[in-house]
Amino acid sequence: MCGAPAARDATQCEHCGARLATVACPSCFGLMFAGAKFCSHCGAKADRQEVAEAAQEICPRCKVGMNAVVIGGSSLHECPQCEGIWADDETLRQICADREKQAAVLGMAAALPEAEQDVETNIHYVPCPICRQLMNRVNFAHCSHVVVNVCAQHGTWFDRDELRRIVEFIRAGGLDQARAREIANLEEDRRLAEAAKFGTGPSLIEPSRRDGWDIGLSAAADVLLAFFRH
Repeated sequence: MCGAPAARDATQCEHCGARLATVACPSCFGLMFAGAKFCSHCGAKADRQEVAEAAQEICPRCKVGMNAVVIGGSSLHECPQCEGIWADDETLRQICADREKQAAVLGMAAALPEAEQDVETNIHYVPCPICRQLMNRVNFAHCSHVVVNVCAQHGTWFDRDELRRIVEFIRAGGLDQARAREIANLEEDRRLAEAAKFGTGPSLIEPSRRDGWDIGLSAAADVLLAFFRH
């Protein structure tokens, strides 16, 4: 647009503000540079369409109108400034289910992604774009090392590149690991409750809080979302 130099990882020109990259990969939801036909993260073909809306949702961080986009078959909202993404509950549930199916069909076996070191030092709670109430900060699936902002009623906010990291976590079997750990903790609670009942254990059983997790039993139909709703 203006001919100024730009860093290789820049998503906007620091001189004229032109967008250099957007989330356009329908497979991993990675950022793709303008004009690129294939994702540099996973090789999938770009598939992004912007949709006109009568009223724009407001980015919880930048306070500007977000763009309604369809990436593959997923309807999302993306902030043009910070590249954050808003996904409603139904869309996120479908993304999680589809990525688990892909991993099962392809037989992918990979180590879970390591925790990235971009730890926030100044934590700010942000409002839900729908109800404007402050959202909860939750470690997705309790073991992904990706902290997202969740409104229990309306959806989940992903800061830049967080949705791609979540997809990597799911494809590496992260949700299976989270399920196994939840089941193990529930079984331990059951064992302790039985011991207390017969007078061979503690008289008062507190809900499990192992490694900082709040464990609860959710309906099977909502098991994907239940991992980061408790």
